[in-house]
Amino acid sequence: MNVADSQRVASALERLGYDATARAENADVIVLNTCVVRQSAEDKAHGRLSSLQPLKEKNPELVINLMGCMVGVKGSGEMQKVYPFVDVFSPPSDPQPLLDHLRSAEAQELTLHETEERFAVMDGDLLLPREARGNLVSAFVPIVYGCSHACSYCVIPFRRGAEQSRSIGTITQEVRALVDQGVREVTLLGQIVDRYGLDIENGPNLSDLLRVLHEIDGLDRIRFLTSHPNWMTDELLHTVAELPKVCEHIEVPVQAGDDQVLERMKRGYSVDAYRRLIDRIRVIIPGVSIATDIIVGFPGETRAQFQETYDLLAELKLDVAHLARYSPRPQTVSSRKMEDSISDDEKMRRFRLLEELQAGIAAEINATYHNKVVEVLVEEMHKTRWKGRTRTNKLVFFESSQDMRGQTVDVLIDWTGPWSMVGTPVDKTAYPSGDQPTLAAWGPLQ
Repeated sequence: MNVADSQRVASALERLGYDATARAENADVIVLNTCVVRQSAEDKAHGRLSSLQPLKEKNPELVINLMGCMVGVKGSGEMQKVYPFVDVFSPPSDPQPLLDHLRSAEAQELTLHETEERFAVMDGDLLLPREARGNLVSAFVPIVYGCSHACSYCVIPFRRGAEQSRSIGTITQEVRALVDQGVREVTLLGQIVDRYGLDIENGPNLSDLLRVLHEIDGLDRIRFLTSHPNWMTDELLHTVAELPKVCEHIEVPVQAGDDQVLERMKRGYSVDAYRRLIDRIRVIIPGVSIATDIIVGFPGETRAQFQETYDLLAELKLDVAHLARYSPRPQTVSSRKMEDSISDDEKMRRFRLLEELQAGIAAEINATYHNKVVEVLVEEMHKTRWKGRTRTNKLVFFESSQDMRGQTVDVLIDWTGPWSMVGTPVDKTAYPSGDQPTLAAWGPLQ
């Protein structure tokens, strides 16, 4: 979400005549877009912001804009006291306060019409920053802002506000604009993306949106994240299975493998319900890859309860597990009513156990791709090799002297590891339909 927000700010600034610079010392405007979902992210933001103060003291004309979840949707009174050298405080996903500040500085030199035209932010009218235009293959598109579910550990509802779905028309307009600028894949974003449209009376749902976006010419792939088990309906799963452009990859966090922990987290489902959901996903979408999120060290989590999480992950054998150590966040139920009694060392021990387990699971799953041809959408050059992803979101590297950016390439996998795979591009058209390729049969694509 922050990547998408930052691109929108950069685009708005470029429309005003600003150019990007790699060095903060050379900037006229600095935007620090922040995340506070974990304590480590907030600490990093505070450190970076403090490092900008000397630049402001040296150049009083420098405009510093603090944006995102550190500011939140309820105002910046406290932040202004802590950081008086910051000129503008912007809520998440909203570049308008910065543009208003810059407009006030330039208003004397512009007519009212020129001011409104230059400083307006049109939702859906997204022009990518210059460096991304024609080079960005995969883009993030927010479709739901905020969240109204309020898990007991999550600060997002307090910082990004209540759930708010964008209209299908606005989203479609933005995706078309992205495709016109070279984007071939979009990932639809929401804190709970499968709740899209539920805040609108008689509104559309995510399946409706996927079907509309599927008709956009030039768009090759569609993904979405992150889902919640309670709203992952069979209708949505069948839509994923039916639409060729929608990738066979589902992100659906479990967070814990013990019912009591899930209840304290206010997740709203049981372990068995999650287990049945994984079964349904695999039946409805053959060949699907599934990613999950897990928090270790939640207040009151016993070693036995952690073992339940470990055993569930070992049982389900999911493709990816995003792991986090619990850290209390201000205003949340868990920070106000639950003691963070588990030591950092114990949290790290549990984290490492799951990390090692998941590395083995991922290596085992990825090994099944060895000697097989996969379809890879090439994103960029990484060092000396091209980098891209399969439809199931597997990271693949390969070498080629051709410019492969934005192309869909068939790659024969000849090495696999837990986090990535390496292969050789091949030409499928050289082989009769129905032939089963082997490592010896496929030739390299020069």
